[in-house]
Amino acid sequence: MVFRKNGLMPMTRVVRSTLYRLLLAAPALPLTACGPTDDCGGPAPRFIDSVERNPDGTTNCTQCPKSSAGTTAIACWAISDEGRMKTQCDYYSCSNDGRRPEGLRDARLHEAGCELGALYAHVAWLEAASVPAFLRLADELLAHGAPEALVKAARRSAQDEVRHTRVMQALAHRHGSSMPEVDIPPFQPRSLEAMCAENAVEGCVRETFGALVTGWQARTAGDAEVRRALGSISRDELRHAELAWAVDAWAAERLTPPERERMLQLRRETLRALENEVGSQPPPEHFVREAGVPTREQALSLLQGLAALVA
Repeated sequence: MVFRKNGLMPMTRVVRSTLYRLLLAAPALPLTACGPTDDCGGPAPRFIDSVERNPDGTTNCTQCPKSSAGTTAIACWAISDEGRMKTQCDYYSCSNDGRRPEGLRDARLHEAGCELGALYAHVAWLEAASVPAFLRLADELLAHGAPEALVKAARRSAQDEVRHTRVMQALAHRHGSSMPEVDIPPFQPRSLEAMCAENAVEGCVRETFGALVTGWQARTAGDAEVRRALGSISRDELRHAELAWAVDAWAAERLTPPERERMLQLRRETLRALENEVGSQPPPEHFVREAGVPTREQALSLLQGLAALVA
């Protein structure tokens, strides 16, 4: 991604060097790394007494409450506990958040083959939701007079996310899960500041952290197929993170000082929210082993490394 003519190259270089430096801390993959297994255990789930079924017979996950970190369940199951039917709600937040578009409604996940399948289906859903988010960004950049390079980069990012969705869907299917539908209300026109606010939250913080997590997984996943899949995705996600910061740098010259201060506060608040999510929910051991997700301590370390960039 090149933005030399627009004075944005220094920012993208800083982003790339920061992310590469943090990823150097990823442990080398052991030669005896485990292959895929059928282990579907995980951290203690939450249970609710009511078991409501969708029309197609699957469990209704919309009954699941928010986790302590404010995240929604990524999967749920109908289980029998001493003859009494309950709904088991499982949560996990340290995954590639993608670029969540405004108005994205919570996914209604079907019953999954196992937690790994639910994880990959959740990531596929996020990748799919990023497609309209990037197309909207491209249209808004064009409307606000942004350089052609930024508009083209946003459109290319949407194409990347279509490919990422297919890759993650394949991994989900391999583990007996399917991606839920993406439900987004029609977009409405918005101001430059509103566009930048979403970019600050979803691009500069969440998507940048997602690029780090994906790069970490591409190196450490015990499942060779996951490493291959995420290897190419991680390179794209790095470009998406660079795009977010390039948009931020371009817009900074057009926003007022109070508006720029609000962007800074949004980035800081989002980083703190991510730290809370990551700190409150350690990933299941088999997510670390098979999918290569960073442990809670590793993820918090990555977030700390992003603090200087975000601020």
